Amino acid sequence: GAVEALCLYGNDIDDTINPVEANLTWTIGGPKSRRRTEQGFNGADKFLTPEGKLKKTTKKRVGLTGFKAPARQGAELYLGEEQIGHVTSGTFSPCLKKPIAMGYVAKELAKEGTEIQVKIRNKMQTAVVTKMPFVETSYYKAA
Repeated sequence: GAVEALCLYGNDIDDTINPVEANLTWTIGGPKSRRRTEQGFNGADKFLTPEGKLKKTTKKRVGLTGFKAPARQGAELYLGEEQIGHVTSGTFSPCLKKPIAMGYVAKELAKEGTEIQVKIRNKMQTAVVTKMPFVETSYYKAA
């Protein structure tokens, strides 16, 4: 699931992460959808306004590339000296022939192309916030 940027429960998502932070808002429909307006599911009030709009968040799940060694779950993410997040999952991608990872950073650092650092085996390496999925998927999409 890493190349497709699919979330693994317990790693990339858990009961402390909401769909907005995880970039999974497609699972709750568009702004005027029944799911958003009726909010008939657990936790809706935590990330939706009464009108069904998304509440502001402080962090976002991002894709990461640009480092030499695979960044594993728990690896710390930095901007200069400040720790700004952590890796939730990472691997070497045979398709892309390079290491990839997902993690959470402050929302203002989640823009594609943002350079940060990842601490791998006690060494700092440059990482770049990357668009997900890492490889375009060909999943069936109903019309």
